Amino acid sequence: QVQLVESGGGLVQAGGSLRLSCAASGRTFSSYAMGWFRQAPGKEREFVAAINWSGGITYYTDSVKGRFTISRDNAKNTVYLQMNSLKPEDTAVYYCAAVRTTGIVTMSSSYDYWGQGTQVTVSS
Repeated sequence: QVQLVESGGGLVQAGGSLRLSCAASGRTFSSYAMGWFRQAPGKEREFVAAINWSGGITYYTDSVKGRFTISRDNAKNTVYLQMNSLKPEDTAVYYCAAVRTTGIVTMSSSYDYWGQGTQVTVSS
């Protein structure tokens, strides 16, 4: 079992930055690929970014490329999402997710563990 706890959300003006953190329980964090997803009101949950077990491979949805950076610190059992140049359309609840695999995963249905989410609100 893996428990995930997100933090770092909040209210920020357009153009600002936030860094989300996702702390994982357990001693096998480095065995898991990690992902960030988001869900805006009235919309389906969508993929944002993913990272493989070592941090050597990352993948982003087109709308956040060049603005968001996913990273991980396996010694701290934590994955991060640095969000810069935020836009009002980035407003959503952001979730981190984990799946035990050596690859990289972008489909939400493939993830086994989810955090409770953290709200990000970007004002115009």
